[in-house]
Amino acid sequence: MAGHRFNPEKAGRLLDPKRKELISPQQVLSLLQMDERDIVADLGAGNGYFTVPLAKTTKEIVYAIDVQPEMLELLKGHAEKEKVANIEYIVSDVTATPLPPHFIDKGIMAFVFHEIAEWDAAFDEIKRIMKPNGKFLLIDWEAAESEMGPPLHERIPSEELLAYANTKRIDTQLIHFHPAVYGLLLTHL
Repeated sequence: MAGHRFNPEKAGRLLDPKRKELISPQQVLSLLQMDERDIVADLGAGNGYFTVPLAKTTKEIVYAIDVQPEMLELLKGHAEKEKVANIEYIVSDVTATPLPPHFIDKGIMAFVFHEIAEWDAAFDEIKRIMKPNGKFLLIDWEAAESEMGPPLHERIPSEELLAYANTKRIDTQLIHFHPAVYGLLLTHL
């Protein structure tokens, strides 16, 4: 069962410095082995907690995709404040983006997967847009109580999502960033 969609009125929380205690953008950049020539997609970009640091690392375009136009407007403001201009803003569902096939070098979907009802559609879209040698990092909330994040009943246990990813014939590495946050690093897509 999919969780509720994030309320844009609470978007300020997404840039709260306390989030760095859970997972820092630098950890993500390191895991993805970012290069200045990488074309990047942030699926469910929100207001840009990861988008802006990704854009600062590459000279290419970062495609910020979110189904909520309000979140992309907040991201535009964040990017302007940080003087980042290599972001393209796309209003789209993450399960059916307008990106071309096998176009993206590095990708991320952070704290969104628990909101998605159609897991197959999400994984199929990731596989469709990523280059075969690309890296994609899926980050979400562990099924554990924590101060931040969605209610416990909306969270997906890491072992459950890992088992599901393994059925998709994708090389998957489980990473625990914090007791409340994990990631799946997807390679050989």
